[in-house]
Amino acid sequence: MNRAGVAIVSFIVGLLILPIVAYFYLAYGKPPVATADSPFPLEARIVSIPLDARIHRDLRDIPSTPPVPLNDATLTAGAEVYQTECAFCHGTAAMPSATAATMFPRAPQLWAKHKNGAVGVSDDPVGETFWKVKNGIRLSGMPAYGTILSDADMWQVSLLLSVADKPLPASATKFINP
Repeated sequence: MNRAGVAIVSFIVGLLILPIVAYFYLAYGKPPVATADSPFPLEARIVSIPLDARIHRDLRDIPSTPPVPLNDATLTAGAEVYQTECAFCHGTAAMPSATAATMFPRAPQLWAKHKNGAVGVSDDPVGETFWKVKNGIRLSGMPAYGTILSDADMWQVSLLLSVADKPLPASATKFINP
């Protein structure tokens, strides 16, 4: 057999062996499947690339101006939705979520201040937060609320989170810091 033939046979054998090795690793190895396991190398980056691309593509279909006004009533309604649907995983300003520390990936604490001074997702476009609330994020524990909450509810909580770095009305604070 000439060199080209050997190369072709080697390539085909390699294509056959790779899935077999992968199967045995997954079936009998110790791939990271528990939340306490270390992630695969580059796992977070590999997952974030398509997520970011999808969100930015879909943002074209989301209004740049929310259909609900940014006022005390909206923030209070958003805080009530947050307390009911979000605080268990994402915590409140007064109490971080104990559950979040046991999740993989960890649920972000949406009232915690970041190094850049932003609180939670207050530095994200409100439409991006709306998208995440509505659609959820696969492999993260973030559920999709698109069939659970109304669009108005999702916009209210998204607006609340967009101003988490600013003083909130007392009526909203009572839900965030019960």
